[in-house]
Formats: sequence, structure tokens, C-alpha cells
Amino acid sequence: MNTRILTTLAVGGLLTATAACGAQSLDAGDSGDSGAAASAPAVVLDQAPAEEKAADVINAITPDQELAAKAPASLKSGGLKVVSSIGYPPMELYASDGKTPIGFDPALARAIARKLGVKVTITDEEFNSQIPGVLTGRYDFVISSMSDTPERQGQVTFVDYVQAGAALLVKKGNSAGITGPGDLCGKTVSVVDNGSSMELAESYDADCKKGGKPAADILKFPGDTEAMLQVSNGRAQASVTDYVVAAYKAADPKLDMEAISLDGTASPWGIGMKPDNKQLVDSVKGALDSLIKSGEYGGLLKAWNLDALAVESAVVNGGK
Repeated sequence: MNTRILTTLAVGGLLTATAACGAQSLDAGDSGDSGAAASAPAVVLDQAPAEEKAADVINAITPDQELAAKAPASLKSGGLKVVSSIGYPPMELYASDGKTPIGFDPALARAIARKLGVKVTITDEEFNSQIPGVLTGRYDFVISSMSDTPERQGQVTFVDYVQAGAALLVKKGNSAGITGPGDLCGKTVSVVDNGSSMELAESYDADCKKGGKPAADILKFPGDTEAMLQVSNGRAQASVTDYVVAAYKAADPKLDMEAISLDGTASPWGIGMKPDNKQLVDSVKGALDSLIKSGEYGGLLKAWNLDALAVESAVVNGGK
């Protein structure tokens, strides 16, 4: 959807991965040419942050030597450059230090990097800046709870990594009596600008108008946190968002919110890359398939209680 790494964060928002004690070398256990190995420095793989729920799974991932050999040279020399939008839990959030990203998307980015035997850096950008950043070559890929849609496929090539649906987030007690899209007519709804949730909200608004009912007032914001704040402060009666995020928020008693699942909204979320970078697309697809086959992908999902989002294989541009 929106809808939005890696162990050390620079002040300007740039996240740079660093090697922790016990980090694994790509050359470990290599039985190849010892002379060649000696001439090239070992790649020390990044360790996951301590507060990352999937840290144990990530840190146990070893490079797939065949995939690593076929990875783009730019990844081997400069690392994997990733963009995301932090602040969309449980997909992307900060650890208690307010700087270190954790969550499923950062976990998968780390896992892919380790599977390819490369280091990784991630920049936190607002949602609308992510695809342009990939197209200009500033980033290798975006992983930010982004729905794989035909429209976006005209800009980037996706490798789909989860299947997720949408939901409404309302105040606990639901005094506005909202149970589904039909109840949004005449109500104020907050969304992330230019995401699939905005498209859903606009379609619900169109249905209201077609049915001769009052239009929905749609408030658009650059990030999910700002959109959900409108429900908390009473400016909006509901926020359209991803179900995983709504459920995560509803589980926090301090937020005093409820999640309402929207049937028929499940769609793939993808890792977006520049279409002409086929070598990178193949590398990311291969890494994800390897993680799925090994069970490591399932371990990442389980750590964040997201088992229901699992895909059986890495599909390219599966959004319809």
C-alpha cells in the first residue's frame, strides 16, 4: 500500500548498515580460489538490531552462493540501496531509540541482502518520493507496503512479497456507526495521499454519489501516522488503511481504536525496481524464492505475527 534499513541511522535520515560482533563473512567456508579470496576483502554481513523481532532468523541467514555470484556488481561494491517510509507498524517502525528501523519490511530487506551476500543501506522517504528515487537510480528498490497495481507497473517492476487487504480504523466504541464502505457517505475519511487506500476511499465516495447519498470528505496526508491522527483527534470518523496496520493499532490499548476489515480488498504488495534493471529484479526474485523455500521467509512473518500474509512464491507484477 502506502503505503512505506540498516543497523545505524545517520541524522539526515540515511540508514547505514554496520557490522556487529559475530557478523558473517560472505567468504566464510568458501572452497574456491584462495588467491582470489585473498585479493578481495571479505564482505561482513549486517546483523539485525536487537529489538528486531525477527533478529534471530535474519542473523542465521547465509548467502546463496549462486545468487550472490549473479547479483549486480553495483550491489557488491556499494551495497543494496533501499528506500522505505518508516512509521507504518508492523511493516515499518522505529526501535525505542527513535532511529533504528525494525518491522517486517526492514526484516525482509535485511534478509534479501544477506541471501545475496551484500550490505544494505536504507533511506526514509515520504511515500510519493519513493518511486522517483528508484527511477533516478538513487535507490535499488522500494519496499514500503506498496500495492502492486497496473498503474504502478507502468513505472516500476514489482516482485510481490505478501498479500494484504484493507481496513477501516475507527475510534473505540465506533460512535459513528461505521461498519463498512456504505457508512462512509457524509463522513470525513483520512488517507495517505497517492496510495491504494486513497483509491479505495475515492471509489467509496463515488459509490455514495451514484447512490444519491452525501459525498465522503477525504483528507489526504503524506504519511499513515498523520492520517490516523485525524481519527484520534476527532477530525475524521474513519481512516482507510491496511488491515495489518489497523489491527496493530487496535491492539494497542493506549490508542483506543478499532479495526474493521474490508472484504474483497486483498492484493499483492511488491518490492519495486527499475524495469530495465533485469539483473536486479532476477536477484531479488531469486532471493525471495530462496527465503520462501528455506522457511526463513515464514520465520520473518511469524516473528511479526503476519503469517496470514504469506505468498507461496515470488511473483513478478502479479497485481491486476
